[in-house]
Amino acid sequence: MQIAYRARDITEAHIVAGLLEANGIEAHVGGHYLQGAMGDIGAAGFSNVHVDDEDLYRARQLVSEYEQTSGSSLSRAASDQEDRPDHYARWFLLALAIVALILLQIY
Repeated sequence: MQIAYRARDITEAHIVAGLLEANGIEAHVGGHYLQGAMGDIGAAGFSNVHVDDEDLYRARQLVSEYEQTSGSSLSRAASDQEDRPDHYARWFLLALAIVALILLQIY
């Protein structure tokens, strides 16, 4: 499975997944169980829409059309950020590690 779309939040991920499924592409939304970890975990890039490898090209075409018609400047296709590490997730994990180290020192 490949990431066809990186959503801002879980709701947007389901909207895009619904669009893909309405066009005959099976889509899976990832990031459900991470939603409770932080209030707006989607900002950290964990809400993604996954599709099968053979459907990736068509899914990205549909996502591109969705972005053009929705006028959303915050929407990001996975093709634009595929090789770039997620900045927010890296900082979140670093902060979590620091807090864990501090707690280990205290106890």
